[in-house]
Amino acid sequence: MRKNAAEHSAHDLRLIVPDEVPIAFVYNGSTHAVLLATPTDLTDFATGFSLTEGIAGALSDIAGIEVVLTPFGIELRILLNAKSCAKLHRRRRAMAGPSGCGLCGIESLAEAVRPVRMVDTRSSIEPDRVGDALQALADKQVLRKLTTGVHAAALFAPTGGIACVREDVGRHNAVDKLAGAIAVSAIDVNGAAIVLTSRVSVEIVQKVGMIGAPQLLSMSVPTSLAIRTAKKAGISLMSVSRNGHPLVYA
Repeated sequence: MRKNAAEHSAHDLRLIVPDEVPIAFVYNGSTHAVLLATPTDLTDFATGFSLTEGIAGALSDIAGIEVVLTPFGIELRILLNAKSCAKLHRRRRAMAGPSGCGLCGIESLAEAVRPVRMVDTRSSIEPDRVGDALQALADKQVLRKLTTGVHAAALFAPTGGIACVREDVGRHNAVDKLAGAIAVSAIDVNGAAIVLTSRVSVEIVQKVGMIGAPQLLSMSVPTSLAIRTAKKAGISLMSVSRNGHPLVYA
C-alpha cells in the first residue's frame, strides 16, 4: 500500500490508498491475460484464476508458479502439465482488461455465457444469517480498514464463521484469490457460502460454480443473468436489503 497526502476541507489528512498494478498471467511461456489488480496473495491469484477460468481442471494440473517483478508490472509464470497446456491453446482466449472487467477479450458470445458447473452440495445457511455473514466478513477486511477502497470475498461456514478471506481492488480478482486459497489449503466448501462485498454478475456466479460452493451471499443485488445462471447451477443466491432484510433470488 502507498501513503498519499490528500486535503479534505481545512485539514491535512494522510490517506492510505490501495495499489493497482498490471499483472500478466503467463502460461508455459505465453501471455494469456493481463489484469489490473492489488499485488497481494499472488500465488493464490494465479491458482484461482487458472481454476475458475477452466485453464486448469484441478490443482494437480499446475506444476509450478513463479512471481516475477518487471519494470512494467508483475508476471505470474504458471507451468501447466501437457494436457492443460494443449487445452489452453485450443481455447485461444486472450483477455486484457481493467480490474472491474471480467469478460474483456473473449472471442464469441458463447464464451460470455459458458455453461456453469453444477453444484452438488447442499446449502445450510438460512436467509436470516446473511447479515451475520456479511458482518463477519467486514470484521476480517484488513485492507478495507486501511484504505476503504477494496472488495473482498470470503468463505463462510455455518458453524465456524469466516474460514478464509481475500481482498483486491477488483471483485473478480478477490474471488479468484479466494478460489486459489481454498484449493491450496484443501478447504471443504460443503455447506459453506461465498460472501462478497460487491454486486453479483454472471461471471461471479460462474467462478463460484467452479469453486463448488452451494451458496453465494452479497451486499448488493445480482443481475438478472446472474440469477438465471445461479438457478441452473443449483447455487443459492442471496443478499440483504437496505433495511437489513434478507433477499432470496435463487
